[in-house]
Amino acid sequence: MQQMQQMMKQVKKMQEEMQKTQEALKDKIVEGSAGGGAVIVKADGHKQVKDIVIKPEVVDPEDVEMLQDLVLTAVNDALRKADEMMAKEMGKFTGGMNIPGLF
Repeated sequence: MQQMQQMMKQVKKMQEEMQKTQEALKDKIVEGSAGGGAVIVKADGHKQVKDIVIKPEVVDPEDVEMLQDLVLTAVNDALRKADEMMAKEMGKFTGGMNIPGLF
């Protein structure tokens, strides 16, 4: 019985630490880019886009499609990096195992 209580305390502590880590991820920013830095997208660890910077030289009214592609690529790059950051941070608790639904 004593061992079970001890184990439950450890599980609860780990859950609290995981929750704190997940909350802290909203303050961490990753940066994705496209076109050699022509478009830069910043996102937080909760995959919320926080900023988009577009260099004026890539704004061509004759080629809006290229700009759309650059923005899309930069956003996807930032979100991929946010996923990697979250996996790395949460991997401290899961020992590198990918537990579905955990994050």
